[in-house]
Amino acid sequence: MFFKEDWVPKFSDRVIFTLAPMIAFTSLLLAFAIVPVSPTWAVSDLNIGILFFLMMAGLAVYAVLFAGWSSNNKYSLLGAMRASAQTLSYEVFLGLSLMGVVAQAGSFNMQAIVESQAHVWNVIPQFFGFVTFAIAGVAVCHRHPFDQPEAEQELADGYHIEYSGMKFGLFFVGEYIGIVTVSALIVTLFFGGWQGPFLPPFIWFALKTAFFMMMFILIRAALPRPRYDQVMSFGWKVCLPLTLLNLLATAAVILYNAQ
Repeated sequence: MFFKEDWVPKFSDRVIFTLAPMIAFTSLLLAFAIVPVSPTWAVSDLNIGILFFLMMAGLAVYAVLFAGWSSNNKYSLLGAMRASAQTLSYEVFLGLSLMGVVAQAGSFNMQAIVESQAHVWNVIPQFFGFVTFAIAGVAVCHRHPFDQPEAEQELADGYHIEYSGMKFGLFFVGEYIGIVTVSALIVTLFFGGWQGPFLPPFIWFALKTAFFMMMFILIRAALPRPRYDQVMSFGWKVCLPLTLLNLLATAAVILYNAQ
């Protein structure tokens, strides 16, 4: 792909057209920086780690919009509008699913959240939050079965139809980085992070993350692609009530324990 022709459409906005795949790649790569791989190994130990992740996930929407608009192609623009609507919708559920974890740990810091799971992993008290976060994470990354805006059968390959060469590749590299980041965040927030017996912390983290990456690959092979309206309806009618129920239950438990 490095050696493919780097073609730019004649009537496109060249600057924004070039900027879009860079934003798609770097935003999701930066999101991984806040994930603690071990007790002492993390690129950045931010006190607002979860907020930083949500900010980077929101920034990726601009890459989709820029790509669709700057291509000067009606199918590309329609694909970008559908992709951005899906991403923005599922980012709401993504953020709400994490609020129960934040309330239980009392911190936005990733290290603090991992340490709060020393006795019980968050997946047990926050099961609904885990399920919603996993579903919304796949939808935000536009991976199967939530890849309608860029599928070959939908809108002539979606918002990156005019891209070629490494610009085209950066969109897909960004999506695979997104899956790695979502898998790592599931491990960190719900499955104890790097904690585990006998093996070094880094090995535990890598094994757990690899397991969830394989689960996403299995989902891609096992599930059919639903219609776009079914994806949006599922988000607002299933994921949103689940996240709100999880948040209310967490608040009730915290208030009960505080008495």
